[in-house]
Amino acid sequence: MAGVEILTVRKIVAEGLDNDCGCVQNYVAVDTISENRFDPNHAAQVLLDIAHEQSLETLLQRLVHRALDRPDVVCAQVWLIDKGDLCSACPRRLDCSDQSRCLHLTASKGVSRSGPPPDVFRGDNLNVRMPLDFGLLGKVVQTRQQIAVNDSDGELVKATGFEWLETEPVQGFAATPIIFKSEVLGVIVAFTRDDLPEESRPWGRIFADHLGAAIANARAFEEIQRLKAQLELQNAYLQEEVVEARAFGDLVGQSAALKQIISQIDLVAATEASVLILGETGTGKELVAREIHRRSQRKNGPLVRVNCASIPKDLFESEFFGHLKGAFTGAVKDRAGRFQTAEGGTLFLDEIGEVPPETQGKLLRVLQEKRYERVGDDRTRQADVRIIAATNRDLKANVRAGRFREDLFYRLHVFPIHVPPLRERTDDIPLLAKHFVELSAKELRCKQPRLTRAAVTSLQSYAWPGNIRELRNVLERAVILARGGPLHFDLPGGDSVIPTTQMHRLCREDAGTSEVLTEAEMQQRERANLLAALEKTGWKIRGADGAAELIGLKPTTLLSRMKRMGLQRSD
Repeated sequence: MAGVEILTVRKIVAEGLDNDCGCVQNYVAVDTISENRFDPNHAAQVLLDIAHEQSLETLLQRLVHRALDRPDVVCAQVWLIDKGDLCSACPRRLDCSDQSRCLHLTASKGVSRSGPPPDVFRGDNLNVRMPLDFGLLGKVVQTRQQIAVNDSDGELVKATGFEWLETEPVQGFAATPIIFKSEVLGVIVAFTRDDLPEESRPWGRIFADHLGAAIANARAFEEIQRLKAQLELQNAYLQEEVVEARAFGDLVGQSAALKQIISQIDLVAATEASVLILGETGTGKELVAREIHRRSQRKNGPLVRVNCASIPKDLFESEFFGHLKGAFTGAVKDRAGRFQTAEGGTLFLDEIGEVPPETQGKLLRVLQEKRYERVGDDRTRQADVRIIAATNRDLKANVRAGRFREDLFYRLHVFPIHVPPLRERTDDIPLLAKHFVELSAKELRCKQPRLTRAAVTSLQSYAWPGNIRELRNVLERAVILARGGPLHFDLPGGDSVIPTTQMHRLCREDAGTSEVLTEAEMQQRERANLLAALEKTGWKIRGADGAAELIGLKPTTLLSRMKRMGLQRSD
């Protein structure tokens, strides 16, 4: 072999692993010659088997398993370059000059030759990492050249750093860089019981080249599938959000309470702090979360909403973090969780108080360490997600009762925003009503109705236990019934709201009487009010300038009261 330095393992160990001259060298020992003949037909069939594999994990597992079809192969491994992830516990950390990247043992399959096969082959531990500048594997990465060694004196373990070789009768070692488009992706390694056949060495390069292309294809396909699944999930979430958004509206209003909320949004939106939105059901907590996301640096990323109240207890972990196929009964395929879907954006956890205690600890870990694992997967993933949570519960009371973790509460409670109920924002009702009436008429394709002052007053006089969501529903129904005319509302006690309010005002204006009136006096006041409205409108009942609209009653209700009170227009 022209241009190749021939060294034994003893010389490799003695001279060290540094290549000070910067020359590219192949290390091939010739102490012994294997009697095993290399089968090119088997090698070609293996290449065909992996050529069209679309899953990287399946591709690598199939390769190492097929390698063991050869009786002389003790172990086959694939090491891929990835980010440093186990540096704090890695036994090689002192030998690693750059902990940002290292070789990860991604696939390994071996059969013990030293005696009864153990339950787990020592060389198959996928939590092993190797520095990029350590041992023969590091030399392969640095020189981008194949290294083949035949070990006659059992010195291979010192040269490679594989401690499990101490108990295995391994004679041959071959490591070839996996290169694709001039980038070193990793190293493919084979350990043999006897010396490596001379004719097998070129095939190591062929395998590595084909494997590099196959890995690139599998990664590209997995990325396409991941993006496709993420887009499908985001599309489903966005459709849900569109439906939910119809129950709120925009940040409409001019009350002091709303201005305070907007001020808090402006303060926290530009940061990465977690936000906890507090308020009753239907107050628009999700709308506040959307506004925080829209004004943040993550505005170009997704906003994914999770309604924690609608998730079954046993599926919280899968819903949050995703799962692998077969991780549990019913897991028929891999599924991305909401954290993965919200990558680079914001995750809105609505009704956070519904998360069960067993899931709260894992959620706390994601908030603190920005790491998580899918159900059934041992791969740790990074979570580049901002958390905004909301609840209508008293989380402090739940903490005291032991139903919510105190550490998770304080982690979420970095910046609380309280959304007041609609009954405390009555100044916003006229603008909200106008907004919802126009929106409902457009969506329902109804003629634009008239929102009178009396109608707005009746809305402001109602307590709104369902908050903005109830207001939207009431207005939508009124728009349908109005048929382009004045709006009337079906509110509990709605028919008597306006007259009672007016009577209280008349009582306060009457300086000569007591503030408390008898029922007969109240009826007399109401009769006088109806008569004044009729005379002002020329006894016109219906229409834009009729008495019914002026008072805020339905025409039929006004006619009924006129009949009951004996009000008739005189000739």
